[in-house]
Amino acid sequence: MSRATSHRLSGARILAVLVKEFIQLTRDRLTYAMILVLPIMQLLLFGYAINSDPRDLPTAILVQDQGPMARSTVSALINSGYFKVVRTASSPAELDEAVARGEVQFALTIPADFTRNVVRGDGAQILVEADASDPAATGGAIAALASLPRTALLRDLVGAAARPGGEPFEVVIHRRYNPEAITAYNIVPGLLGVILSMTLVMMTSLGVTREYERGTMESLLATPARPIEVMIGKLAPYVVVGLVQTAVILALAKTLFAVPMAGGWLALALGVLLFIVGSLALGFLISTLARTQLQAMQMSFFYMMPSILLSGFMFPFRGMPDWAQALGSLIPVTHFLRIVRGALLKGLDIAQLWPSLAALVAFVVVISGLAMARYRTTLD
Repeated sequence: MSRATSHRLSGARILAVLVKEFIQLTRDRLTYAMILVLPIMQLLLFGYAINSDPRDLPTAILVQDQGPMARSTVSALINSGYFKVVRTASSPAELDEAVARGEVQFALTIPADFTRNVVRGDGAQILVEADASDPAATGGAIAALASLPRTALLRDLVGAAARPGGEPFEVVIHRRYNPEAITAYNIVPGLLGVILSMTLVMMTSLGVTREYERGTMESLLATPARPIEVMIGKLAPYVVVGLVQTAVILALAKTLFAVPMAGGWLALALGVLLFIVGSLALGFLISTLARTQLQAMQMSFFYMMPSILLSGFMFPFRGMPDWAQALGSLIPVTHFLRIVRGALLKGLDIAQLWPSLAALVAFVVVISGLAMARYRTTLD
């Protein structure tokens, strides 16, 4: 065969290499599944779950006026589509607690003299308090309140009570925890959860999988070290890494972005520690499932994408449909973000954040148990 002939493109050789690559791809089923599943997941999440204009936001009401105008005002609020009354409070303190805990997004107070002041034209007011720690979640609803005074009492103000050209009452809006609607106050604390997940899960999964690929894990398996001892020994250095990252991020958040630090330090410290340990245990579990570093990276990314999209970090959590909120509630980042934002922006303590802390404890226990069980299987 001449040199010129050998340098020509050969369809047969190309076809042979092509067939070989397809065969190799089918053998690596995890990679093949990722290629198919990830685009479908992205399409479904962005198409169905993400909503930048949330509606039916949970609202608590305190109605001290039992007249028809007060009832009409509440009905108009619900009919706007942005508010869903989920709680009727008996005192201002109960309203305040519901907003602080994040049980409701809005709190409406109608005072006892509302009807009398409307009829007399004596500066009637209602109070709407918004949990504005996430400005994107409340922006549309607050804008809808502007038309409430004009539409709420159309059927009630007739005859002498009607006053064309003037608003029958005023809606006083209090934006709590972030009155200036500064996005950084919500995004920067949320970045703590995303950065810790991205670095700790991926670092652990890649590091342990690399030992399997290089064969150094075999030497470790030959030692009398128990699975729990190996797990603790491997993850302890990364706990320090996670704590350093947390300190740096919080310092920069305060220095560069003036993020308010309202307190709740004990709850924050406990939440950070639980989240770091859980993320490292998840990375260890991934390393027991992956055969190569590429697979470990793919599995880590498969965890990260819903963590970013469904946790409330980038998009309002309550703007998602019920099924997406149910999935998001299973993601540890969701609960960690509630702890971080609740502690830093609202000053909540352990007693108020215990549901999210309990969820992180369950995450650590379940993932650590699965990781140790998989590691024992590897030993066998």
